[in-house]
Amino acid sequence: MALKINSLGGYIHEYQKSVNDPEGFWAEIADQFYWRKKWDKVLEWNFEEPNIKWFLNAKFNITENIFERNLFTHADKTAIIFEPNDPKESPQHITYRELYEKVCQFSNVLKAQGIQKGDRVIIYMPMVPEAAVAMLACARVGAVHSVVFAGFSSSALADRIEDCQAKMVLTSDGNFRGAKSIDVKSVVDEAVAKTSTIEKVIVLQRTGIPVTMQEGLDLWWHEAIEGVSTENKAEEMDSEDMLFILYTSGSTGKPKGVVHSCGGYMVYTTYTFQNVFHYNPGDIFWCTADVGWITGHSYIVYGPLISGATTLMFEGVPTYPDAGRFWEVVDKHQVNQFYTAPTAIRALQAFGLEVVQKYQLSSLKVLGSVGEPINEEAWHWYHDHIGKGKCPIVDTWWQTETGGILISPLPGITPTKPSYATLPLPGVQPLIVDNEGRELKGNSVEGNLCIKFPWPSMIRTTYGDHERCRNTYFGNYPGLYFTGDGVKRDEDGYYRILGRVDDVINVSGHRLGTAEVENAINEHPLVIESAVVGYPHDIKGQGIYAYVIAESNANMTDTEDELKQEIILTVSKIIGPIAKPDKIQIVSGLPKTRSGKIMRRILRKVAEGDVSNLGDTSTLLNPEVVDEIKAKAGLA
Repeated sequence: MALKINSLGGYIHEYQKSVNDPEGFWAEIADQFYWRKKWDKVLEWNFEEPNIKWFLNAKFNITENIFERNLFTHADKTAIIFEPNDPKESPQHITYRELYEKVCQFSNVLKAQGIQKGDRVIIYMPMVPEAAVAMLACARVGAVHSVVFAGFSSSALADRIEDCQAKMVLTSDGNFRGAKSIDVKSVVDEAVAKTSTIEKVIVLQRTGIPVTMQEGLDLWWHEAIEGVSTENKAEEMDSEDMLFILYTSGSTGKPKGVVHSCGGYMVYTTYTFQNVFHYNPGDIFWCTADVGWITGHSYIVYGPLISGATTLMFEGVPTYPDAGRFWEVVDKHQVNQFYTAPTAIRALQAFGLEVVQKYQLSSLKVLGSVGEPINEEAWHWYHDHIGKGKCPIVDTWWQTETGGILISPLPGITPTKPSYATLPLPGVQPLIVDNEGRELKGNSVEGNLCIKFPWPSMIRTTYGDHERCRNTYFGNYPGLYFTGDGVKRDEDGYYRILGRVDDVINVSGHRLGTAEVENAINEHPLVIESAVVGYPHDIKGQGIYAYVIAESNANMTDTEDELKQEIILTVSKIIGPIAKPDKIQIVSGLPKTRSGKIMRRILRKVAEGDVSNLGDTSTLLNPEVVDEIKAKAGLA
């Protein structure tokens, strides 16, 4: 499938074509995929409702574009390389034919267990090939998969089961994570007990830890597939049928289920995979994300496999058994494109160069960065020491809601600039507006990043609550999709993402709503109220700083330190360890306006350690509390 741009002139030409005639541009690209029935119309849209439809009435199945279309040419080519958590365990190389048979077989299992087109299936699994098999089998039978990162708590999992009314959970007995073995099945048991819609739980044996299997509900994966046929005809899907739901944090407490549809997502993720990473036949592509996040969906599973690529799935962590693990894997499998998060780069940078110098890294051709803007220091370290000064860095900007990369350099084509995502990909029409929604034209401007025209893989709705989708993404600036990010466009027209402008914190590339963390903190019986803000963190990019009003000392048997530990445990239990606060400050009050609104601007300044300009605090209901907060933070 020839979708690649090969020169700067080619990029400019394709970009102009995509803006002047978007429908013609995307029709030409979509033409290269397999459709049982072609579309009647390329695009129908408005951003008011919103209502976005691509490739209307086209019929196909996304897995046919991975298997049936590709098997003639590369059945024996490796589809997935699985690198286990323990380097002593042998890697697996799964060919396209083998993956096809596994997906067909598990599709038959899903159908035998009562899963039909449109049913929702939760996947709560480690980074093993079966997670990809589970996703593709759901897609093949027309079920809607919702992958939940297997580090979330039982409460967070239950919320997601409840919200999408899932019929089945696919999980494992446990997960390996570095030197630890984590019990997963009991988390699922707790979540299922809190909900009422789950009819079956299929459990993959991965760690061998003892688990409780409930008769009539639980089923072992290896027993479920025993003797099941590896022949299966894919369900016919409409281009706008749901492919998956992926939950993401917003600025209000409850995570929202972002819905992606089949056709546009397939076309866009494949196009961006091939262009942003310049994948060539025979290359080995490695994205280090978890399939629980959108990066894993788009650039471990769908984009690479539809392209007939070899994609590497890594079960472990970057520092086990030592901080050279990533580089050892690159050399072992001769990885050509490597895609990771700035958090990982900064964490590994802290171990020094000795660790890196043991490895050749000569196979690398393209380095990628995802999840948050990469700071200059990390960019240079990555470029100089991992890419040896010869690998272009693609600093990609996109979101769960966008489905694929929207702004990124093209490797070896776009001149790069540290900390800049550079230019929009063809088909993406960004613009910058001020807080009143007025467009800021020209270069050297800073404001809110919006997009004025649809692209194929964009969010269609938030599951079960279309009004929330409209309010969150289309309600701020009429006629525009609002990303929630601040942005700067420099004198060269390059885009630099400045981070969230709403109450969302980007911790290690994972979005967490402040309200969600506050709600969890407030569950502690001694907590009266809390306010959470982000602050600069050397490794994570942003850390979580919590200001907590607790019951008066007279009622507290705990010391402050004990209370802080209990709060951390509470948040871990309700959301997961990923959301636990890095710093907690016990305060007697929070700075509030007379209407009761918390002045987060002041709390952010204190968390950042910069109280030189807090602005006018005299209009606050309780200005004296600001001095107390500053003093307690050692900033008086």
